[in-house]
Amino acid sequence: MNNFPEQVSIRILEKEYKVSCPKEEKSDLLASAELINNKMKEIRDSGKVVGLDRVAVMAALNLANELIKKSDEQRKLNNIVEKGIDSMSKSLDNALTTNKQLSI
Repeated sequence: MNNFPEQVSIRILEKEYKVSCPKEEKSDLLASAELINNKMKEIRDSGKVVGLDRVAVMAALNLANELIKKSDEQRKLNNIVEKGIDSMSKSLDNALTTNKQLSI
């Protein structure tokens, strides 16, 4: 497969940017650009933040905060699943051990 970078054109707040990325990552890049564009428009349109650089920083902070929250949620879910698997494994071991003792 061809791993050569491809030039991709993205638009964020009516400004066009050319970005190089591997062909197989193009759809992820476009989705990321759309997410950033929407977040920046939301912040800009609120009228609470003035200046493109400040809008960009606020969008980055908001997205980073969302990522941290999702990571924390994922970590908690992983812990719950691990505890459930451990519990089921112990129950299965106990059942198999009990079954072996009964057959002897």
